[in-house]
Parts: sequence; C-alpha cells; structure tokens
Amino acid sequence: MIRPVFEPETLPVVATGGDLPAVAPARLTPDTLRARFEQRLSWNPEQAEVRWVEGTDPRVAAVLVPLVVREGGLTVLLTQRADHLNDHAGQVSFPGGREEPHDTDATATALREAQEEVGLDPARVEILGTLPDYMTGTGFRVTPVVGLVHPPFTVEADTLEVAEIFEVPLAFLMDPAHHEVRLFRWEGNERRFFAMPYPRPNGGADYFIWGATAGMLRNFYRFLMA
Repeated sequence: MIRPVFEPETLPVVATGGDLPAVAPARLTPDTLRARFEQRLSWNPEQAEVRWVEGTDPRVAAVLVPLVVREGGLTVLLTQRADHLNDHAGQVSFPGGREEPHDTDATATALREAQEEVGLDPARVEILGTLPDYMTGTGFRVTPVVGLVHPPFTVEADTLEVAEIFEVPLAFLMDPAHHEVRLFRWEGNERRFFAMPYPRPNGGADYFIWGATAGMLRNFYRFLMA
C-alpha cells in the first residue's frame, strides 16, 4: 500500500502522555544510565510503525542516540536531514544509516555513520548499550545504540545529508507531558505516530521530532521507567 505524502505538523493531536510521570532527574545522569543498562528488567516497547510482512527482507540500519554530557544535564544530539534525501528528507533524526558489509555490528554502523554525518569522533563516545530494534514504515530495521558523548568534541554537518545539528535536553524528551500522538487518516486507513515538538531557543518554528525518532525516544522512556 502506498501512503500519500502528508505534513505531520498539521495533523490533529489525539492523545498526550501527560498522565504519565516524567523520568526523575536522578535517573538521568551518566552513572544511573550506566547502571540501568547493566540491569535486565522486563519492559514492553511501544508498537512499531509497521508489522513487517514475514518472508520479506527489511534493510538493516543503526542509529546513535548521542547523550551529550553537559554541566546543566544530559542533552540529545539530533540532526535535521537535508530536504533532497530519498529517505526521511527534512526530518529530525539521530545520526545513523544503513549497515555496510565491513561493519562488525550495529555499534560499528552507528559510530561510523555519526562520524560521516556530523564529524563526531568515536573516541568521544562511551557506548552504554542498545534498545530493541525499531521497524520503520520505510522498510528499515533500526538498532538504536545509546552512548554518552564526552566533551570536548566538535561536530560539522555533512551538508549532503544534514541541514542542521542541534541538542535537546534529555529531561524534556523523557517527560511524557511533551509526548503527543497524532493521527493521519486516508482512504479508510489511519496511522498514529508519536511527536515531540521542541521550541527553538531563538524562536521560529518548533523542531518537529516525530515518527521513528520519536518512537525510539518513547522506547527509551519506557526502558528508563521499567
């Protein structure tokens, strides 16, 4: 089934997560995150965007969920993808991409892609672990690789893929009061997806975090609250 093009920012909000508690600040420190990834607690991920048809072969990919260690608290480094790309053009994304034959695992893919897209030195990244694979509506099985990014470091966008690099406080994203569910209906079908609009510090249109990126962040929330 071919889904029509739509503007997600204009779609109605049908639910919010305001009735759920935010992750406590004490759980959002490097030490507590290290400890959490060492645990093996049971938790249920959110339903993915699609249920892949058995017998088909999704494209394997990985993203880095870069948690930048700042004095004021952890932030999440995100990118605004270039408008001309074939996949997820113009969307807010984690650094990442398709697995290459020489990548040894998902972590290698995520670190390589982050270095190629935003110039992030892998030596500045402390890998904490991975979240469950996330199936996207465009046919990718994505492994989110979570890591702490330790300053000092520099970033520089590969302008062929990335239009902008920015950071969002992790506490903002781990507060369900900022989680929306939006609804898209077409020809008797519907799609619900998470969105987490974040105000630009200098004004202008919000950074609109939605789709797979918002879904993986929502899974991170559930992981931390398990």
